[in-house]
Amino acid sequence: MTVTGSSTTTAARSPLATAHAQLSSAIEILGYDEGLHAMLATPRREITVAIPLRRDDGSTELFTGYRVQHNISRGPGKGGLRFAPGVDPDEVRALAMWMTWKCAIVDLPYGGAKGGVTIDPRHYSAAELERVTRRYTSEIMPMIGPERDIMAPDIGTDEQTMAWVMDTYSVNKGYTIPAVTTGKPVAMGGSLGRATATSRGVVHAARAALADAGVDLRDVRVAVQGFGKVGSHATRFFAEAGARVVAVSDQYGGVQAPDGLDVPALLAHVAATGTVVGFGGGDPIDNTALLALDVDVLVPAAVEGVLDEETAATVKARWVVEGANGPTTEAGDQVLADRGIVVVPDILANAGGVVVSYFEWVQANQAYWWTEPEIEERLEQRMLASYANVAHVSRAEGLSLRDAALTIGVKRVAEAHQIRGLYP
Repeated sequence: MTVTGSSTTTAARSPLATAHAQLSSAIEILGYDEGLHAMLATPRREITVAIPLRRDDGSTELFTGYRVQHNISRGPGKGGLRFAPGVDPDEVRALAMWMTWKCAIVDLPYGGAKGGVTIDPRHYSAAELERVTRRYTSEIMPMIGPERDIMAPDIGTDEQTMAWVMDTYSVNKGYTIPAVTTGKPVAMGGSLGRATATSRGVVHAARAALADAGVDLRDVRVAVQGFGKVGSHATRFFAEAGARVVAVSDQYGGVQAPDGLDVPALLAHVAATGTVVGFGGGDPIDNTALLALDVDVLVPAAVEGVLDEETAATVKARWVVEGANGPTTEAGDQVLADRGIVVVPDILANAGGVVVSYFEWVQANQAYWWTEPEIEERLEQRMLASYANVAHVSRAEGLSLRDAALTIGVKRVAEAHQIRGLYP
């Protein structure tokens, strides 16, 4: 039997260290005491499960899975399920904490949660991934449910994964329960517009930040690091809005064209090959060099911690719009701030996904479905209103957009704690 363990990230750059530093900053601004700080820093519930897999060749492999509910004071837990080789408990804790603030910032009746399995899905068949998903779901079942904790896709998972989770949960309960997951196929109760919601939210946030400086989206050059579910759609939406996308990259490499990439041709190339590498409409570039390109807007949409103290010092963009969760470390954030670079933080910029997940959950609970134009209009309204609120606090209090967003989110969660009181 092979045991697949979790990887350990350097503590100074770990997502959890970044999340705790961000929370500490908000606590200091808000003037909260140590007891409340401790409550807000500590997950409400955690579970670690063993996931045995019988592989297609008959051999057995063992994986580790996690689910963390960081906070449920404002409503049920909400957060993605990640399948990636680097998943470990601290990463899941950090992502759950960020989800708590994110849901509060866009004023959703949710707390923050997150799940993950330490596995590289690229090395397993669809049948094997189905077995991993169903076993994981069955192991964490006491923690999840439409009123307890609602899952959604994340890195390494997709709408099919959510269909397996929903079916496993429903079969065990004896009836169909679509609202236990979001990001499902539309044919199974998913919402129109969900697959592209995070990307649309990133573009809405970028447009709002540019408008604050009197700049039109049609007048900017954009680089996108990460060409997955978020980055690929964001690239398309930026191009459709008139921005010039000059570079993109994925885990294998990147491509750049100073005069702008032919985005439809690029998307066709990726659909055919699975990577941006080898696209004939530009020159090769690596992920680190992309961060330092002379562009107006940089969108880190890959993984955590890519903008650290060293790489942040090379950024030439005027705006960094965070499509990924936690792409900027605490030290990197300070470097960007000192250099006058505006960062639209992840807990605001990439909140479009959880906003439309909320719409999907509402639709599933009501068994009444909205049209795609209705969903896109409501998403835009929610994103622009949330940005305006964060920008107002930023100006009024002299805070960065990240600190303004964090203080709004942390304050709303803390108020829910205080109003509910302590039991017993």
